[in-house]
Amino acid sequence: MTAAALPARTGSGGSRRLTGTGALLRFALRRDRVLIPAWVAVTGLLVLSLPGSLKSVYSTPAQRADLARQMLTNSSLRATYGPVFSDSLGGLTAWRVGGYAAVLAAIMSLTVVVRHTRDEEESGRQELVSSAMVGRSAPLTAALLTALVANSALALLIWGGLAGQGAAGALALGLGIGGVGMVFATLAAIVAQFTDSGRLAKGLTGGLVGAAFALRAVGDSTGADGSSPATWVSPIGWLENLRPFAAERWWVLALFAAAALAQGLVAYELAGRRDVGMSFLPARPGPAHGRLGTAAALAWRLQRGGVLGWSLGFLAAGVAFGGITDGAADLVGDNARTREIIKRMGGQSGIQNAFLATMAGLFGMLAALYAVGSVLRLHGEETSGRAEPVLANAVGRLRWAAGHLTIAFGGAILIMLLSGLGLALGHGADLGPILAACLVQVPAVWTLGALAVLLHGLSPHLAPASWAAAGLALALGWIGPALNLPRAVLGLSPFGHLPKLPGGDMAWGPVTVLTTIAAALVAAGLTALRRRDLTA
Repeated sequence: MTAAALPARTGSGGSRRLTGTGALLRFALRRDRVLIPAWVAVTGLLVLSLPGSLKSVYSTPAQRADLARQMLTNSSLRATYGPVFSDSLGGLTAWRVGGYAAVLAAIMSLTVVVRHTRDEEESGRQELVSSAMVGRSAPLTAALLTALVANSALALLIWGGLAGQGAAGALALGLGIGGVGMVFATLAAIVAQFTDSGRLAKGLTGGLVGAAFALRAVGDSTGADGSSPATWVSPIGWLENLRPFAAERWWVLALFAAAALAQGLVAYELAGRRDVGMSFLPARPGPAHGRLGTAAALAWRLQRGGVLGWSLGFLAAGVAFGGITDGAADLVGDNARTREIIKRMGGQSGIQNAFLATMAGLFGMLAALYAVGSVLRLHGEETSGRAEPVLANAVGRLRWAAGHLTIAFGGAILIMLLSGLGLALGHGADLGPILAACLVQVPAVWTLGALAVLLHGLSPHLAPASWAAAGLALALGWIGPALNLPRAVLGLSPFGHLPKLPGGDMAWGPVTVLTTIAAALVAAGLTALRRRDLTA
């Protein structure tokens, strides 16, 4: 979309602040015609697949009631999933996956808003569009409306998909998850006014999402009724206190509406007080004599914040999941179906070892998201035009790419080490076996990262498809065993070929094969990168 696509500016004033909103909204929806449907579909599938899985595991009302009773005394699992307010399939679905779906909705929303506000200003496109007849508030309004469309679609999908479990409960769950998304959409709009880069705005808002989840976890660990002040401070805690499928508290929806409205007004006020492209907290100038003398140093400077964030997140998550290992084993008890699912995911070496192996595998699948994102920093640098000045100096493409790839693949090792350290500290177990369980995931992580290298090397337009591969691996590894998918289907993910540690036997064959495949993909990707033209 260019300024030529909009009529020339003919005037200004309060009545024109929203001029052009419709055109910008249509353009935003067109740009996100893949991103939003994919995110909504994945999040919706996560929610809609749960009733069937839960019914296969807890097939009788008595088993489901027993699960709900056990959660009253298991503070570690309450911190992870929240309290149970109903032992119906709908109520257990809201308990098991509601908070995590809300986190996904929040991440989707902040990504959409920052993408169409701060990212546009950072690239210079917003200044060009604003030179036409576009009102001062139109870009922000279009971004928030785009987030509203995405969250409304997600809410409708959840309502329609779970209506069989209870129409009122399904509506409450859908509106609650969408409400969390809109709260963080407007919060991202505020954060974007203070930062000068989209990457920093996403990182800070993502940190606030993590803080909201942590507050909810702290509150729920101290009580089984969701009444803790820490729970009520968190928008994710509002979702559980909405109590879908359990005598819904419809008035809680007013909290989402009030928060989104108040934050939206603050964002509009801040946006009206600054110039396009500026921020309230501009970047500080670097030292007169910098230390960015090499391509690797520049890559580290660009990615160090991401590495630090992922590292701290994996360490904290490792401690948390390690701490609930004993509680998870107690909760499984004699439920044969649950034991079967966990053993399919984590091996046949006892329920605790199987649970730890499952957590190590989950960390590996999440680490693949880090690896893909880090590799695709090459894509962002190239398409934004920032790579061209670097390569215009005495820096070859391989040296430029090698700096980012070292951080991507080396960072994967680091965060898996920290996740193993966290699991060991939380569980109080020997460090060696758990570290081995986490490090054995690295070749699969590298394979997905290497696929991103290949796709980017072939064409920048193909690079985003690597997210689909990483998402498929996560879905197969986390949901596939519960759906009892055939081994051949689970084997489509590189994680499906790794040995199940701790407790299982180490198998060097799959590890060696995956490492070799990763090296070959990287080599092919770098060769393709050298032979094609840069795309700006």
